[in-house]
Amino acid sequence: MTGCSAELPERMNAAALLVDANVEAGRGGKVAVVDAATGASFTYGQILEMTNRAGNALRDLGVRMEERVFLLLPDSPEFVAAFFGAIKIGAVPIPGNTLLRSPDYEYMLNDSRARVLVVSEAMMEQIEPVRAKLRYLKHVLVVGRAMPGALSWRDVTTSHSTELSPELMSRDDACFWLYSSGTTGFPKGAVHLQHDMFVAADLYSKPTLGLGENDRTFSLAKLFFAYGLGNGLYFPFRAGATTILWPGKPEPLSAFEVIANHRPTIFFAVPTAYARMLEVGDAEKRFEPAPLRFRW
Repeated sequence: MTGCSAELPERMNAAALLVDANVEAGRGGKVAVVDAATGASFTYGQILEMTNRAGNALRDLGVRMEERVFLLLPDSPEFVAAFFGAIKIGAVPIPGNTLLRSPDYEYMLNDSRARVLVVSEAMMEQIEPVRAKLRYLKHVLVVGRAMPGALSWRDVTTSHSTELSPELMSRDDACFWLYSSGTTGFPKGAVHLQHDMFVAADLYSKPTLGLGENDRTFSLAKLFFAYGLGNGLYFPFRAGATTILWPGKPEPLSAFEVIANHRPTIFFAVPTAYARMLEVGDAEKRFEPAPLRFRW
């Protein structure tokens, strides 16, 4: 693929090039993900095992190549594992906006014909009212306490193998979907291809930000947004860097606390978030400064 720092083969798997490749490059023991809510860290080797367990679990549930897997999760290691696990078996994950309501999820789950929903326990209250109307959904995996008629993400994934060979796809095959906001009508499922993450990373995050393996990224924009998915996941993974994930609300005080406690080198936020952060009084005195070299 012209423009990428490394030519992409005709047959490839995006998850393997973003997860497995880091372990193969000797980064298996390097921290890939920091869960800012708990302080827990996950190495590239651990993320690979979690990804493979997730992929094997989805395949065992009958998910086939090109079928959709809907993710309704906060920014978390489980999100990373489910996203890459689906891609690794040739399925298509759809990160869903966790700020919507039941009718929105009914529409998107039916429109995408997702066979599996991976959802946090907290979000199940939005799914239950419309569950009987979800015509194509076969399985619900709950991260947290699973209620009747659903499966436990933890139980299902931990019972599967940590070994998984990637399904080779065309570099122009579908990789993941993201739904638009729906401001001009019903939300549209935008299809992103296997090569798209590498074009964005190699033509933007590497040359413009100079993002490298020694960086620690923190995106206040969530992973279900296109902006947040790049900043908080595939940009750092492409560089072999560390991403700091915050599952809570993107509030100013939370942003300052995460930055002070976990010391990112690159911070991503939208203009309205920066404006709200500037309204926090005496922030420069209340919070330990971090080694930020970019605020984007």
